[in-house]
Amino acid sequence: MIIFVKKLVMTLRQICDVVNNQLLITLPDSFRDKKKVLVIVNDNVDNRASKIELFKKASVDPLFNADIKEIDDDFKAIDDETL
Repeated sequence: MIIFVKKLVMTLRQICDVVNNQLLITLPDSFRDKKKVLVIVNDNVDNRASKIELFKKASVDPLFNADIKEIDDDFKAIDDETL
């Protein structure tokens, strides 16, 4: 008889502040008995936040809004057409 045991893998995702090029990660109680964990550092948080800030600025930029309106006007004629 073969018995397969499925190992429980816990995953924690959290955004941490970097202070003096160091991270402080507080693990939940479910990790209390763990001796080792895998940590993957991803800097997409900063990239995503900066892109969102650019989108916010663009939404109130008169030149950007004029360009969007021009594109919208160009496509109004075909928006009413049925496919």
